Amino acid sequence: MMQTKLSCRAGCGACCIAPEISSPIPGMPDGKPAGVRCIQLDATNQCRIFNDAQRPAVCEAFKPSSDVCQNSAEQAMQALTRLENLTRP
Repeated sequence: MMQTKLSCRAGCGACCIAPEISSPIPGMPDGKPAGVRCIQLDATNQCRIFNDAQRPAVCEAFKPSSDVCQNSAEQAMQALTRLENLTRP
């Protein structure tokens, strides 16, 4: 499937919940497990540290695409959870 470059969907936050992040996050020094909401995700699902140097490199490297983000926040959560499950040891 061809990926289409997208901008983040306002209020989605799936990439801040579904995947495991093993690197430290401010307020989460051990990272976060898959399926756990990042402490830096605010009530409107916006990253509090989006333009901050403390933002983990893995978060900075993630680029939204139609393959992952799909057509809704719910579909994005399902796609990212599926990818997370496929990449677990």
